[in-house]
Formats: sequence, C-alpha cells, structure tokens
Amino acid sequence: MTRNEILEVTENVYNKVMDYYGESKHHQTPPYIAIEDTPFSDEEVPKDLYGEYCSMMNEVTLYWKNIPSLEVLIRTLVHEYQHYLQSPSWMKRYYNMGYNYNDHPYEVQAFNEEENWKRFV
Repeated sequence: MTRNEILEVTENVYNKVMDYYGESKHHQTPPYIAIEDTPFSDEEVPKDLYGEYCSMMNEVTLYWKNIPSLEVLIRTLVHEYQHYLQSPSWMKRYYNMGYNYNDHPYEVQAFNEEENWKRFV
C-alpha cells in the first residue's frame, strides 16, 4: 500500500474504530495518528512492525512501508486502539511481573480483538 492509500483508509476506518470501541477512561482525547516510514534504518527494520501506541504521547504510529494490505492496516489500527483503551500503569506492571510481548494480557487481548477487523471495512 502507498502512504496516500494508508492515509485515506485510516481517515475512514479510524472513525469507525473509535465509534465502535468508545473512549478510554485513561486519556482525555482519542489518540493522534502518525504515519511514518520506519523507526529504524533499512537494515534493522522488522517487517512485522506495523504500528505502535505511545501512551505518554497518546499517539498511534503506523509504519506505512511495512503495511502490505488493507487487512494488516485495519488489524493494526484495531490492535493499537486497544492499547489506548488499556491502563498505561497496568501495561508496565504486567511487564514488571514477568510477562513478555507474547503472553502479556493486554497484548493477548489486543491480538484477539484484531479478529474484528472485517467489521471496519
């Protein structure tokens, strides 16, 4: 997908995601969406890093060069929006308790929620 295609789809889908899931009780505003090339040099780019949520900035960043399809884009928006809805302090607390990315309760929940991606097409 091109950067412009991702921007266009995101503008449409993001509103549907917000309407469906509602607002977070942990933030005063919905997250800002940033569309970036990549956070790494070309040699280091993990091809499965599609996006991330920063609770301190209340921002979802999409790495458009890694997003190959409409499905991956929508799954990423749904996944990262779940992190906006979740408690930032518990996100950190779970990691401090020994959970890793693959078994962290918030990550598991966000991955499970991705299965709703077709609802937003």
